[in-house]
Amino acid sequence: MIIGVPKEIKNNENRIALTPAGAAEFVKRGHTVYVQSGGGVGSGFDDETYVAAGATVLPTIEEVYAIAEMIVKVKEPIEQEYKLVKKGQIVYTYFHFASSEELTHAMIESGAVCLAYETVELPDRSLPLLVPMSEVAGRMSVQQGAKYLEKTFGGSGILLGGVPGVPPAKVLVIGGGVVGTEAAKMAAGLGADVTIMDLSLPRLRYLADIMPANVKTMMSNDYNIREMVQTHDLIIGAVLIPGAKAPKLVTRDMLKTMRPGTVLVDVAVDQGGCFGTTRATTHANPTFTIDNVIHYCVANMPGAVPRTSTLALTNSTLPYGIQLADKGWRQACNDDASLAKGLNVVEGKVVYQGVADAFNLPFTDPKTIL
Repeated sequence: MIIGVPKEIKNNENRIALTPAGAAEFVKRGHTVYVQSGGGVGSGFDDETYVAAGATVLPTIEEVYAIAEMIVKVKEPIEQEYKLVKKGQIVYTYFHFASSEELTHAMIESGAVCLAYETVELPDRSLPLLVPMSEVAGRMSVQQGAKYLEKTFGGSGILLGGVPGVPPAKVLVIGGGVVGTEAAKMAAGLGADVTIMDLSLPRLRYLADIMPANVKTMMSNDYNIREMVQTHDLIIGAVLIPGAKAPKLVTRDMLKTMRPGTVLVDVAVDQGGCFGTTRATTHANPTFTIDNVIHYCVANMPGAVPRTSTLALTNSTLPYGIQLADKGWRQACNDDASLAKGLNVVEGKVVYQGVADAFNLPFTDPKTIL
Protein backbone atom coordinates (compact mmCIF):
# COMPACT_ATOMS: atom_id res chain seq x y z
CA MET A 1 0.00 0.00 0.00
CA ILE A 2 1.08 3.59 -0.56
CA ILE A 3 1.10 5.50 2.73
CA GLY A 4 1.18 9.30 2.81
CA VAL A 5 2.19 11.33 5.85
CA PRO A 6 1.43 15.05 5.36
CA LYS A 7 2.77 17.85 7.49
CA GLU A 8 0.22 18.95 10.07
CA ILE A 9 -1.08 22.46 9.36
CA LYS A 10 -3.34 23.07 12.34
CA ASN A 11 -2.22 26.05 14.46
CA ASN A 12 1.04 25.24 16.27
CA GLU A 13 0.68 21.52 15.60
CA ASN A 14 4.23 20.21 15.67
CA ARG A 15 3.48 16.49 15.88
CA ILE A 16 3.78 14.10 12.94
CA ALA A 17 1.79 10.89 12.62
CA LEU A 18 4.72 8.58 11.93
CA THR A 19 8.26 8.41 13.28
CA PRO A 20 11.14 7.27 11.06
CA ALA A 21 11.05 3.96 12.98
CA GLY A 22 7.38 3.62 12.08
CA ALA A 23 8.11 4.39 8.44
CA ALA A 24 10.80 1.69 8.44
CA GLU A 25 8.26 -0.87 9.70
CA PHE A 26 5.93 -0.15 6.78
CA VAL A 27 8.78 -0.29 4.27
CA LYS A 28 10.02 -3.58 5.74
CA ARG A 29 6.63 -5.09 4.91
CA GLY A 30 6.82 -3.97 1.28
CA HIS A 31 4.74 -0.79 1.55
CA THR A 32 5.74 2.62 0.18
CA VAL A 33 5.86 5.63 2.48
CA TYR A 34 5.78 9.25 1.32
CA VAL A 35 6.42 11.98 3.88
CA GLN A 36 5.96 15.68 3.25
CA SER A 37 9.19 17.64 3.50
CA GLY A 38 9.65 19.23 6.92
CA GLY A 39 6.76 17.28 8.42
CA GLY A 40 8.84 15.78 11.22
CA VAL A 41 11.03 18.77 12.06
CA GLY A 42 8.78 19.96 14.88
CA SER A 43 9.14 16.55 16.54
CA GLY A 44 12.91 16.43 16.03
CA PHE A 45 12.97 14.25 12.89
CA ASP A 46 14.53 15.74 9.75
CA ASP A 47 13.89 14.65 6.16
CA GLU A 48 17.20 12.79 5.95
CA THR A 49 16.18 10.53 8.84
CA TYR A 50 13.03 9.50 6.98
CA VAL A 51 15.00 8.85 3.79
CA ALA A 52 17.42 6.68 5.76
CA ALA A 53 14.41 4.72 7.06
CA GLY A 54 13.30 3.99 3.50
CA ALA A 55 10.65 6.68 3.01
CA THR A 56 10.47 9.12 0.11
CA VAL A 57 10.14 12.84 0.82
CA LEU A 58 7.75 14.93 -1.28
CA PRO A 59 7.84 18.73 -1.27
CA THR A 60 4.12 19.56 -1.01
CA ILE A 61 1.01 18.42 0.83
CA GLU A 62 -0.86 18.18 -2.47
CA GLU A 63 1.59 15.60 -3.78
CA VAL A 64 1.29 13.49 -0.65
CA TYR A 65 -2.52 13.39 -0.78
CA ALA A 66 -2.52 12.78 -4.53
CA ILE A 67 -0.31 9.68 -4.41
CA ALA A 68 -1.40 8.03 -1.15
CA GLU A 69 -3.88 5.19 -0.75
CA MET A 70 -3.81 5.75 3.01
CA ILE A 71 -3.22 9.09 4.70
CA VAL A 72 -1.83 8.84 8.23
CA LYS A 73 -2.27 12.02 10.24
CA VAL A 74 -2.37 13.35 13.79
CA LYS A 75 -5.28 15.80 13.62
CA GLU A 76 -8.40 15.98 11.51
CA PRO A 77 -8.13 17.58 8.05
CA ILE A 78 -8.85 21.30 8.18
CA GLU A 79 -10.67 23.31 5.54
CA GLN A 80 -7.81 23.72 3.08
CA GLU A 81 -7.28 19.94 3.12
CA TYR A 82 -10.89 18.95 2.41
CA LYS A 83 -10.47 19.16 -1.36
CA LEU A 84 -7.31 17.03 -1.21
CA VAL A 85 -9.03 13.98 0.29
CA LYS A 86 -9.91 11.47 -2.46
CA LYS A 87 -12.77 9.05 -2.91
CA GLY A 88 -11.87 5.64 -1.48
CA GLN A 89 -8.75 6.98 0.27
CA ILE A 90 -8.22 5.78 3.85
CA VAL A 91 -7.73 8.67 6.26
CA TYR A 92 -6.41 7.37 9.58
CA THR A 93 -6.26 10.10 12.24
CA TYR A 94 -7.97 11.75 15.19
CA PHE A 95 -11.25 13.07 13.75
CA HIS A 96 -13.50 13.98 16.71
CA PHE A 97 -16.35 14.32 14.22
CA ALA A 98 -19.01 15.06 16.85
CA SER A 99 -17.45 18.46 17.52
CA SER A 100 -17.57 19.64 13.89
CA GLU A 101 -20.54 19.36 11.56
CA GLU A 102 -18.54 21.06 8.78
CA LEU A 103 -15.80 18.41 8.93
CA THR A 104 -18.38 15.62 9.02
CA HIS A 105 -20.14 16.84 5.88
CA ALA A 106 -16.82 17.45 4.12
CA MET A 107 -15.69 13.87 4.73
CA ILE A 108 -19.10 12.49 3.71
CA GLU A 109 -18.78 14.38 0.42
CA SER A 110 -15.20 13.23 -0.11
CA GLY A 111 -16.17 9.55 -0.28
CA ALA A 112 -13.12 8.64 1.81
CA VAL A 113 -12.82 5.90 4.42
CA CYS A 114 -12.44 7.80 7.68
CA LEU A 115 -11.00 5.73 10.50
CA ALA A 116 -10.80 7.65 13.77
CA TYR A 117 -8.14 6.86 16.35
CA GLU A 118 -10.40 7.97 19.18
CA THR A 119 -13.14 5.37 18.61
CA VAL A 120 -10.98 2.25 18.19
CA GLU A 121 -12.20 0.30 21.22
CA LEU A 122 -11.02 -2.89 22.91
CA PRO A 123 -13.45 -5.42 24.42
CA ASP A 124 -12.89 -3.93 27.89
CA ARG A 125 -14.12 -0.58 26.46
CA SER A 126 -10.67 1.03 26.71
CA LEU A 127 -9.53 3.26 23.84
CA PRO A 128 -5.96 2.24 22.97
CA LEU A 129 -5.26 4.98 20.42
CA LEU A 130 -6.68 7.74 22.61
CA VAL A 131 -4.86 6.70 25.78
CA PRO A 132 -1.36 8.04 24.96
CA MET A 133 -2.59 11.52 24.02
CA SER A 134 -5.01 11.49 26.96
CA GLU A 135 -2.05 10.79 29.22
CA VAL A 136 -0.15 13.72 27.72
CA ALA A 137 -3.17 16.07 27.83
CA GLY A 138 -4.04 15.10 31.40
CA ARG A 139 -0.55 15.90 32.63
CA MET A 140 -0.35 19.06 30.55
CA SER A 141 -3.69 20.33 31.90
CA VAL A 142 -2.10 20.77 35.31
CA GLN A 143 1.03 22.44 33.90
CA GLN A 144 -1.09 24.92 31.98
CA GLY A 145 -3.54 25.43 34.83
CA ALA A 146 -0.71 26.18 37.23
CA LYS A 147 0.73 28.72 34.81
CA TYR A 148 -2.54 30.56 34.27
CA LEU A 149 -3.17 30.75 38.00
CA GLU A 150 -0.22 33.17 38.05
CA LYS A 151 -1.25 36.79 38.41
CA THR A 152 0.72 37.81 35.32
CA PHE A 153 -1.71 35.68 33.26
CA GLY A 154 -4.80 37.00 35.02
CA GLY A 155 -5.11 34.20 37.56
CA SER A 156 -5.72 34.47 41.26
CA GLY A 157 -2.01 34.40 42.08
CA ILE A 158 -1.99 31.05 43.88
CA LEU A 159 0.95 28.64 43.79
CA LEU A 160 -0.42 25.20 43.08
CA GLY A 161 1.50 23.46 45.85
CA GLY A 162 1.53 26.29 48.37
CA VAL A 163 4.47 26.60 50.80
CA PRO A 164 4.89 25.77 54.50
CA GLY A 165 2.40 27.87 56.44
CA VAL A 166 0.32 28.68 53.33
CA PRO A 167 -2.29 26.22 52.00
CA PRO A 168 -2.00 24.86 48.45
CA ALA A 169 -4.40 25.53 45.59
CA LYS A 170 -7.57 23.48 45.38
CA VAL A 171 -7.90 21.50 42.15
CA LEU A 172 -11.15 19.93 40.95
CA VAL A 173 -10.92 17.23 38.27
CA ILE A 174 -14.24 16.30 36.65
CA GLY A 175 -13.94 12.84 35.13
CA GLY A 176 -11.97 9.87 36.44
CA GLY A 177 -10.80 8.30 33.18
CA VAL A 178 -7.28 8.42 31.75
CA VAL A 179 -7.16 12.24 31.46
CA GLY A 180 -8.60 12.80 34.92
CA THR A 181 -6.36 10.22 36.55
CA GLU A 182 -3.21 11.69 35.01
CA ALA A 183 -4.31 15.23 35.92
CA ALA A 184 -5.01 14.24 39.52
CA LYS A 185 -1.64 12.48 39.83
CA MET A 186 0.21 15.50 38.48
CA ALA A 187 -1.65 17.99 40.65
CA ALA A 188 -1.15 15.80 43.71
CA GLY A 189 2.54 15.44 42.93
CA LEU A 190 2.87 19.22 42.94
CA GLY A 191 1.25 19.34 46.35
CA ALA A 192 -2.23 20.61 45.48
CA ASP A 193 -5.41 19.76 47.38
CA VAL A 194 -7.19 17.62 44.75
CA THR A 195 -10.73 16.33 44.36
CA ILE A 196 -11.58 13.99 41.48
CA MET A 197 -15.19 13.34 40.47
CA ASP A 198 -16.74 10.52 38.47
CA LEU A 199 -20.15 8.93 37.84
CA SER A 200 -18.89 5.42 38.55
CA LEU A 201 -18.64 4.28 42.15
CA PRO A 202 -16.34 1.35 41.27
CA ARG A 203 -14.05 3.81 39.48
CA LEU A 204 -14.04 6.09 42.52
CA ARG A 205 -13.16 3.13 44.75
CA TYR A 206 -10.26 2.30 42.45
CA LEU A 207 -9.04 5.90 42.42
CA ALA A 208 -9.32 6.13 46.21
CA ASP A 209 -7.05 3.08 46.45
CA ILE A 210 -4.32 4.27 44.09
CA MET A 211 -4.20 8.02 44.72
CA PRO A 212 -2.04 9.72 47.36
CA ALA A 213 -3.57 11.14 50.52
CA ASN A 214 -4.04 14.65 49.07
CA VAL A 215 -6.55 13.35 46.49
CA LYS A 216 -10.18 12.96 47.55
CA THR A 217 -12.92 11.31 45.49
CA MET A 218 -16.49 12.54 45.05
CA MET A 219 -19.55 11.40 43.11
CA SER A 220 -20.17 13.58 40.07
CA ASN A 221 -23.60 15.19 39.91
CA ASP A 222 -24.96 18.67 39.29
CA TYR A 223 -25.36 19.49 42.99
CA ASN A 224 -21.82 18.50 43.91
CA ILE A 225 -20.30 20.28 40.93
CA ARG A 226 -22.16 23.49 41.79
CA GLU A 227 -20.85 23.33 45.34
CA MET A 228 -17.27 22.51 44.44
CA VAL A 229 -16.69 25.12 41.73
CA GLN A 230 -17.27 27.88 44.28
CA THR A 231 -14.16 27.00 46.28
CA HIS A 232 -11.68 25.55 43.80
CA ASP A 233 -8.89 27.47 42.07
CA LEU A 234 -8.29 25.16 39.08
CA ILE A 235 -11.07 23.13 37.47
CA ILE A 236 -10.13 20.52 34.86
CA GLY A 237 -12.76 19.06 32.53
CA ALA A 238 -11.79 15.49 31.71
CA VAL A 239 -15.08 13.99 30.51
CA LEU A 240 -15.36 11.67 27.51
CA ILE A 241 -18.21 9.86 25.81
CA PRO A 242 -16.45 7.99 22.97
CA GLY A 243 -17.32 9.43 19.57
CA ALA A 244 -20.08 11.69 20.92
CA LYS A 245 -20.37 15.26 22.18
CA ALA A 246 -19.23 15.85 25.73
CA PRO A 247 -21.96 16.79 28.23
CA LYS A 248 -21.97 20.39 29.53
CA LEU A 249 -21.32 19.87 33.23
CA VAL A 250 -20.12 23.35 34.22
CA THR A 251 -22.79 25.78 33.05
CA ARG A 252 -22.58 29.50 32.34
CA ASP A 253 -24.46 30.44 35.52
CA MET A 254 -21.88 28.59 37.64
CA LEU A 255 -19.17 31.02 36.53
CA LYS A 256 -20.71 33.82 38.60
CA THR A 257 -20.27 31.71 41.74
CA MET A 258 -16.54 31.15 41.13
CA ARG A 259 -13.82 33.29 42.63
CA PRO A 260 -12.15 35.84 40.31
CA GLY A 261 -9.04 34.35 38.74
CA THR A 262 -10.32 30.78 38.77
CA VAL A 263 -8.87 28.77 35.86
CA LEU A 264 -10.86 26.30 33.76
CA VAL A 265 -8.99 23.82 31.55
CA ASP A 266 -11.27 21.89 29.19
CA VAL A 267 -9.49 18.80 27.92
CA ALA A 268 -12.79 17.64 26.39
CA VAL A 269 -12.72 20.51 23.87
CA ASP A 270 -12.06 18.09 20.98
CA GLN A 271 -15.51 16.63 21.65
CA GLY A 272 -17.20 20.01 22.04
CA GLY A 273 -16.13 20.64 25.61
CA CYS A 274 -17.72 19.92 28.99
CA PHE A 275 -18.03 23.57 30.05
CA GLY A 276 -20.98 25.58 28.78
CA THR A 277 -18.70 28.48 27.87
CA THR A 278 -16.05 26.44 26.05
CA ARG A 279 -14.90 27.44 22.58
CA ALA A 280 -11.81 25.98 20.98
CA THR A 281 -8.62 28.04 21.31
CA THR A 282 -5.11 27.62 19.88
CA HIS A 283 -1.58 27.57 21.23
CA ALA A 284 -1.16 31.04 19.70
CA ASN A 285 -4.18 32.40 21.62
CA PRO A 286 -4.84 29.82 24.30
CA THR A 287 -7.16 31.59 26.73
CA PHE A 288 -10.19 33.84 27.04
CA THR A 289 -11.95 35.26 30.08
CA ILE A 290 -15.64 35.28 30.98
CA ASP A 291 -16.91 36.67 34.32
CA ASN A 292 -13.29 36.93 35.55
CA VAL A 293 -12.81 33.19 34.97
CA ILE A 294 -9.93 32.17 32.69
CA HIS A 295 -10.71 29.47 30.10
CA TYR A 296 -7.92 27.37 28.56
CA CYS A 297 -9.48 25.34 25.72
CA VAL A 298 -6.66 24.43 23.33
CA ALA A 299 -7.87 21.67 21.02
CA ASN A 300 -4.47 20.09 20.39
CA MET A 301 -2.72 20.36 23.74
CA PRO A 302 -0.20 17.54 23.11
CA GLY A 303 1.04 19.48 20.06
CA ALA A 304 3.00 21.66 22.48
CA VAL A 305 5.20 18.69 23.46
CA PRO A 306 5.59 17.07 20.03
CA ARG A 307 8.66 14.94 20.69
CA THR A 308 6.98 13.04 23.51
CA SER A 309 3.60 13.02 21.79
CA THR A 310 4.80 11.77 18.38
CA LEU A 311 6.73 8.89 19.91
CA ALA A 312 3.81 7.92 22.15
CA LEU A 313 1.30 8.19 19.31
CA THR A 314 3.26 6.05 16.84
CA ASN A 315 3.75 3.40 19.53
CA SER A 316 -0.02 2.92 19.70
CA THR A 317 -1.23 3.62 16.13
CA LEU A 318 1.43 1.71 14.17
CA PRO A 319 0.19 -1.86 14.84
CA TYR A 320 -3.30 -0.97 13.58
CA GLY A 321 -1.86 1.00 10.67
CA ILE A 322 0.16 -2.04 9.62
CA GLN A 323 -3.02 -4.15 9.67
CA LEU A 324 -4.73 -1.63 7.38
CA ALA A 325 -1.78 -1.58 5.00
CA ASP A 326 -1.21 -5.34 4.96
CA LYS A 327 -4.85 -6.38 4.53
CA GLY A 328 -6.76 -3.36 3.24
CA TRP A 329 -9.35 -1.65 5.41
CA ARG A 330 -12.22 -4.10 4.86
CA GLN A 331 -10.29 -7.25 5.69
CA ALA A 332 -8.45 -5.57 8.59
CA CYS A 333 -11.75 -4.40 10.12
CA ASN A 334 -13.40 -7.78 9.55
CA ASP A 335 -10.50 -9.48 11.31
CA ASP A 336 -10.30 -7.00 14.22
CA ALA A 337 -13.56 -5.84 15.81
CA SER A 338 -11.70 -3.20 17.82
CA LEU A 339 -10.31 -1.61 14.66
CA ALA A 340 -13.75 -1.77 13.02
CA LYS A 341 -15.08 0.51 15.76
CA GLY A 342 -12.74 3.18 14.42
CA LEU A 343 -14.80 3.46 11.22
CA ASN A 344 -16.81 6.69 11.40
CA VAL A 345 -17.55 7.78 7.82
CA VAL A 346 -17.18 5.35 4.93
CA GLU A 347 -17.70 6.26 1.28
CA GLY A 348 -20.35 8.85 2.02
CA LYS A 349 -22.11 6.98 4.85
CA VAL A 350 -21.97 7.71 8.61
CA VAL A 351 -21.25 4.38 10.29
CA TYR A 352 -20.68 5.55 13.88
CA GLN A 353 -23.81 6.09 15.94
CA GLY A 354 -22.46 8.97 18.05
CA VAL A 355 -21.61 11.00 14.94
CA ALA A 356 -25.01 10.35 13.36
CA ASP A 357 -26.75 11.37 16.59
CA ALA A 358 -24.70 14.55 16.95
CA PHE A 359 -26.00 15.99 13.67
CA ASN A 360 -29.22 14.02 13.07
CA LEU A 361 -27.68 12.21 10.10
CA PRO A 362 -28.71 8.80 8.74
CA PHE A 363 -26.81 5.96 10.40
CA THR A 364 -25.53 2.97 8.45
CA ASP A 365 -24.63 -0.16 10.38
CA PRO A 366 -20.92 -0.80 9.64
CA LYS A 367 -21.64 -4.53 9.36
CA THR A 368 -23.50 -3.81 6.10
CA ILE A 369 -20.37 -2.38 4.48
CA LEU A 370 -18.03 -5.00 5.87
